[in-house]
Amino acid sequence: MSVPLLLFYAFAVLAIVSALGMVLNVRNTVAGAMSLVLTMVALGGVYVLLEAYLVGVLQILVYAGAIVVLFLFVVMLLNLRGEAFGPERQGLAKVLGVVVVGVLLGEFLWLLPGAFGPAAAVPEGFGGYRALGLSLFTNWLLAFEVTALLLLAAMVGAVVLAKRKID
Repeated sequence: MSVPLLLFYAFAVLAIVSALGMVLNVRNTVAGAMSLVLTMVALGGVYVLLEAYLVGVLQILVYAGAIVVLFLFVVMLLNLRGEAFGPERQGLAKVLGVVVVGVLLGEFLWLLPGAFGPAAAVPEGFGGYRALGLSLFTNWLLAFEVTALLLLAAMVGAVVLAKRKID
């Protein structure tokens, strides 16, 4: 077994375990957010091993950096209490999570037999910054700008909600 394959499996297991830690850790939102950071870093490692270096770096910078820090900021700013997620809501969330995981596992097992065909050829420049930048700022410019506006609205909404509770 080669080192890149061993690292791929290690990152994949780390991503799955930390994602489960994020979903099942309902009582402590900060610990759940830190599990989300670990999941995003592990996924970035998987992308780097697949030679998509830009996507791996963006995964870590954008998701593990900006969005999770924003999430932690909102959680700490809103100062959520444990009573908001009582035992009656935790049971439903866990049951729903098990059902979703079961459905996704069933779909994965259904697709698995045809998944190991010959590998497709990777086009020149795949995973590079030039192709991503051209696509992002030509074909996907509207989606990029809408996402930026949604994040800005979420930040303003979190500050307004937190300010209302402080007064």
